[in-house]
Amino acid sequence: MRKIVQMSSKLKWLGLLGLPSLFSEGYLWKLLWLFWLFGLIELIFALPIMVQSLRQIVGIFICEYKNKPRPDKDNFIPKVKYSLPFKNSWVVLNGGVTKEFSHSWAVNSQRYAYDFVMMDQKGNSHSGNFKNKHNYFCYDQEILAPADGMVVAVKNDCRDSRILGEGQTDPIIKDIRGNYIVIQHAENEYSCVAHLKPQSILVTVGEKVERKQLIALCGNTGNSSEPHLHFQLQNGKSFFNAAGLPIYFAAVERWQQPNYHFFDRRSTSESSKFLIRGMGVRNKVQ
Repeated sequence: MRKIVQMSSKLKWLGLLGLPSLFSEGYLWKLLWLFWLFGLIELIFALPIMVQSLRQIVGIFICEYKNKPRPDKDNFIPKVKYSLPFKNSWVVLNGGVTKEFSHSWAVNSQRYAYDFVMMDQKGNSHSGNFKNKHNYFCYDQEILAPADGMVVAVKNDCRDSRILGEGQTDPIIKDIRGNYIVIQHAENEYSCVAHLKPQSILVTVGEKVERKQLIALCGNTGNSSEPHLHFQLQNGKSFFNAAGLPIYFAAVERWQQPNYHFFDRRSTSESSKFLIRGMGVRNKVQ
């Protein structure tokens, strides 16, 4: 089905060859115009994500209305400091507290989000065939609660997305987040971990969790081009309407990841007091 959707997304553009039908009665031009119908196939399978994208757009205005001023690194005072939501050493792939390094600056809840992967010393996130999810170092790794709290939302039935390469994402996903967990840690402080492995979530809504408790495994569900963990902090339960919050981590070791530039050519920085793209990170042993 993925191949059909991918092919349809390309074939629809042949409908441009039918533009002369606007000025000509030629039968051939009208037939070529019908290639636009392939776009309906793409639209049907992309509809769930289109709806979520619209919710994100509406959420921008809701967030602006509800948050004056919007939380940022200069005015937000956290009630909780957070641990990294995993064991061992990982690498920040996306994230920071400035527009240059932000995961998604324009998307309210994801403004201060982070994407984490695991890498070797050569800057690789996998070994062997890149299409095999099990070849990625972070796939199946344990995901931990970043702080004490109560689970308020869970999704656990998304299948892993197909790995297509070159940053492409699976065209037939049903939820941007894939499988996810939302935990309330304090008033107006909620964490969200996303792209979790199918049927790996070990907690339920209403359950209390403790810092560093095992809650799931890393997967490749949702809008994901390869296995990784998405982690964000927000001031409400809603992924779409809440404002993202800068994350203050406690007891974290960090370093510039060797050979990161082989994986990602974007600029990095060593000066930020917050985690930032290109950093290797792990929880300090206490």
